[in-house]
Amino acid sequence: MNDEQESRNPATATGFAGRRRTRAEERIERLDTSPAALAGQIAELREQLGASQQEAADNKAGWQRTAADFQNYRRRTEQERLDSLGLANESLLRKVLVVADDFDRAMSQMPADLERSGWTEGVWAIDRKLRALLDSEGLTPIEAEGQPFDPHQHEAVAQEETGEVADGTVVAELQRGYRIRDRVLRPAMVVVARNADTPADAMTDTTTDASIYEVDSETGREAAGGRD
Repeated sequence: MNDEQESRNPATATGFAGRRRTRAEERIERLDTSPAALAGQIAELREQLGASQQEAADNKAGWQRTAADFQNYRRRTEQERLDSLGLANESLLRKVLVVADDFDRAMSQMPADLERSGWTEGVWAIDRKLRALLDSEGLTPIEAEGQPFDPHQHEAVAQEETGEVADGTVVAELQRGYRIRDRVLRPAMVVVARNADTPADAMTDTTTDASIYEVDSETGREAAGGRD
C-alpha cells in the first residue's frame, strides 16, 4: 500500500484502531500544553480576574455613594419639610399672640363692677382656653417685670429713672413675650430702670426707638403712640 492509499484509509488517518477521532480529541491534540503556554494563560486569567475584581469594587463603591446620597437627600428633604411646617406654625402662633395681647389689654381694663359677672367669667374661660392652646404648642411666657434686663429675651423700649430697684431692672412690661420650646418666639417689650447716678448714655444699648413710646409712669403701660 502506497502513501496515498494510507492517507485515504480511515483507520490509518485517525491514528486510532479502526475509528475516526472526535472533535474533542482533535481540540485536545491541538492544545499547547507546554509550560510556557500554560504560564501565559495563567497570567492572562489573573489579569482578567484583577480587572473583574476592580470593576466589582468600583461598582460597589458607586452603589454605596448613591445609597448614601439618597439617604442624605431623604434626611435633607425631611428636615426642610419640618422647617417649613415650623415656620408656618410660628407665623400662625404670632398671629394668635395678637389676639392674646388683646385679651391682656381688655382684662386689665375690666371695670370693677363687672369682675364677678357671668359674662366676665365666660371671657376668662375663653382666655384660659387660649392660654391652654398656646401651652400645648410649646409656648411659655417670658418672665420680665422685676427681672434683670436680658437682651436675648427682652426688648427695651423706654427707660424710667428710679432709685427703688437696681439699675437695669425691668420695671414694667408693655407686651408679654413668649418662648417656643428653647427659642424666643417674641421678646417681651419692657421698660428698664435707670438710677439717677447712671449716665443716660450708659443705657443706650438696651433701648430701641424709645421715643415712639409714651409710657404712663403710674401703670408702666404704653399710653399712646406705638410702632408705626
